[in-house]
Amino acid sequence: MTTFTVGYLIGSLARDSINRKLAKALIRLAPETLEFHEISFGELPIYSYDYDADYPPEARAFKAAIKRSDAVLFVTPEYNRSIPGGLKNAIDWASRPYGTNAFARKPSAVIGTSPGAIGTAVAQQSLRSVLGFLNAPQMNAPEAYIQFTPGLITDDGEVTVGSTEEFLRTYMEEFHTFIARVLTVLPRED
Repeated sequence: MTTFTVGYLIGSLARDSINRKLAKALIRLAPETLEFHEISFGELPIYSYDYDADYPPEARAFKAAIKRSDAVLFVTPEYNRSIPGGLKNAIDWASRPYGTNAFARKPSAVIGTSPGAIGTAVAQQSLRSVLGFLNAPQMNAPEAYIQFTPGLITDDGEVTVGSTEEFLRTYMEEFHTFIARVLTVLPRED
């Protein structure tokens, strides 16, 4: 099996985010053929096209990290029925200026957790719309709307409910298969 490098973005900037715990669990449960690196974005200024002629160093590094990845995994909470503003800002940096979209043809998956009964369903749909516009092929199944309950995932990413653990393991196996399928049809442009 081919090994792929996956850059992951955690939508919440909070240090103790439950989505950070979910990301740790996903990495822990993923096939060994997926190698992960976090692509942080908290240091990015608010995007403006005034920067397009000369991106600041943190924006160049952020965009380069996405380009170096074979695929991107978004692990995001839901804020006011959408994605957090910081995540949207990061996506804007990586997709601009016109013609330099780092997400084009990049396999992607979206997942998230929330204490609410529907998890992050609405935020995920919002993010999928943005990724569709950016020409990022998306893993559409299985969908994963995780309701976070106290103790579901430990601080080091151990899932304490067997059925949830198995579902997340399957989700990551499917993501590997999806990446392989997309990159067979749309090889990376280096």
